[in-house]
Amino acid sequence: MAGRILTYSEKDTWIHRLSGVSKMIFFLLWSLTGMLTYDTRVLLVMLVCSLVIFKVSHTEWKQVGTVFQFILLFLCINMLAVWLFSPNQGTVIYGTKTELLHLFGNHNITKEQLFYQFNIMLKYLTITPVVLMFIVTTNPSEFAASLNRMGVSYNVGYAIAIALRYIPDVQSDFTKIKHAQEARGIEMSSKTSLWTRIKRMSTIIFPLLFSSMDRIDVVSNAMELRGFGKNKKRTWYMGKKLVRNDYLTIGFAVVFMAVALTITFADGSRFWNPFQ
Repeated sequence: MAGRILTYSEKDTWIHRLSGVSKMIFFLLWSLTGMLTYDTRVLLVMLVCSLVIFKVSHTEWKQVGTVFQFILLFLCINMLAVWLFSPNQGTVIYGTKTELLHLFGNHNITKEQLFYQFNIMLKYLTITPVVLMFIVTTNPSEFAASLNRMGVSYNVGYAIAIALRYIPDVQSDFTKIKHAQEARGIEMSSKTSLWTRIKRMSTIIFPLLFSSMDRIDVVSNAMELRGFGKNKKRTWYMGKKLVRNDYLTIGFAVVFMAVALTITFADGSRFWNPFQ
């Protein structure tokens, strides 16, 4: 499993022992709360809780590090785009303008804009650990069973489970193709420039795509031969019943969301304004 990302890893933690239903409900409510609120106080509490949950789950950096770095890169691009295309959004939202530095044209650096974009950053960081933790602590088959219990068609649930289960295989194919390219003298290590590596890595996409399509064809034929999808319902080998910890987790998510949104909209706006 070394070097593989976003792969389920069996561990003996209370988060791993939770049912996929309770983890899915917690994830949805937590994400919805993070998307709705712009209250910095709520977001900071959520960030601390997310980091604690991530730590308790014993998720290893090698499982999520690469994905987290891509998310941070996208966050940086998003923050830059927000400032370039809407440099005064913070002043519009908070109703004041405290200019720190004038750059060019209509583009200034203000306290209000910095605070607004700080909240955007918090929204990313509060949800990301929970998303990554949810993926690496939930057995794909048990996750499919949980989706079905929540009313999602078992065809959809099974498709998602297969996609999650084959992440390690896709990574393995990528590594094999990369090594084959290197054996032909194509340098893809850190010895070359970043741009050169990106261009050479892009040549792996088509072989990887074709191998994935072959795998999809084999799996779909096997499922069709076994009559998958014939009946409207099916049983699940990996399904879990909800126990006390599951109900406590769901209850915490519901109560936290209610309290967080009450605090957020107490003054009629979802933006907490420290400038007034």
